[in-house]
Amino acid sequence: MTKRCYKTLLLAAIIICFSAFSVMAEEGVTDTEIHIGQTGPLSGPAAAWSTVSKGAGLLFKMVNEEGGIAGRKIVYHVYDDSYNPAKTKAGVKQLQETAPGIFAWVGGVGTATGLAVLNYLVNKNVPWVGMASGSDAWVTPPQKNIFSVYPHYQIEARSLCKYAIDTLGKKKIAIAYQNDPYGQSGLKGASEAISKYNLQLAATVPVEKENPNLKETALALRNSGAEVVFLWLTPFSALRIIQESKSMKFEPQWMSSSTFSDFPQLYNLSKGLIKGLIAATFFDFKSSLMEKYKEAKNKLSPEDEWGIFYIGGIGFAEPLVEGLKRCGKELTKDKFIAEMEKMQNFKGLTGAITYAPFDASNPSCRQGLNKVLLVECLEGGESKVLTDWME
Repeated sequence: MTKRCYKTLLLAAIIICFSAFSVMAEEGVTDTEIHIGQTGPLSGPAAAWSTVSKGAGLLFKMVNEEGGIAGRKIVYHVYDDSYNPAKTKAGVKQLQETAPGIFAWVGGVGTATGLAVLNYLVNKNVPWVGMASGSDAWVTPPQKNIFSVYPHYQIEARSLCKYAIDTLGKKKIAIAYQNDPYGQSGLKGASEAISKYNLQLAATVPVEKENPNLKETALALRNSGAEVVFLWLTPFSALRIIQESKSMKFEPQWMSSSTFSDFPQLYNLSKGLIKGLIAATFFDFKSSLMEKYKEAKNKLSPEDEWGIFYIGGIGFAEPLVEGLKRCGKELTKDKFIAEMEKMQNFKGLTGAITYAPFDASNPSCRQGLNKVLLVECLEGGESKVLTDWME
């Protein structure tokens, strides 16, 4: 090979490498695409929550319809983890490590499933926004690349307890909780709240995720004499307990976390059994955006089912999209994190979301929202707002 040919080949190699670098300057980002990932229970015991991933998908379709972000379209990857932490871990790793990779993750239903991949994403400094879980594990301790939207389950439990005692005048409160980090968060919040009234929970009944004996759970709740029962469970388990309790002529005031607030869907599933149930939520029902998104769903995703979980999927993804827009063309993980930290009182479908510069001693720098509303299920699955925002 002549010296001239060698130089020509070397120059060509440099040009090819430079071109590849310019197209793939950041993991999950090309000149024309931004790759976003989400895992969720499209099947399995928590499949009722599958619409969370579909709601986020609608928002990304809307963004792409409007031309994308700084010339890039969002490519959305959804992995069905069946509410199984082992599958979550395998799916996230597969998508993250397969070219072009994932720039950021959004949503993701479940506390145990999310915890299965938390350290992996933290170690890789991959942004994760709006986990569909109210566990305080996302912000205690805070992590630089993790941005929570969901208020803590403890906040929801405290708000429900306050309403039950102060407004409804009830004192005998029991809880049936999934025996995992999700359910234990509700138990912790309820225990702390009721102790401030110098009261104790009438019963605390753990429910195993695998092979739960829900008839015995309902019997234990009835025998406790509870006037109010908190349900910190998957929808199917909670509905079975309500059904079993009704057959025993035990009909307390049922209350639940926001995970049970998709009243239209659950009203149909339960054939009306959840009428009167009170749940927490953190969505602004008066927001003008509600109609905008509903019209977009009818146009872009008419097969999707509209409801609170679907709205939740949109709400968890809104801050992510806002952060991407603020970055413009120069999209890197570090710039995205820096732009998210500047977010103050961002208003989408949820209450106002605020983040702050990273402070390892301050969980609130990554806890975007810390207020909830309480809503009651009416005839046909309609919602009645019972309270103002509760902190």
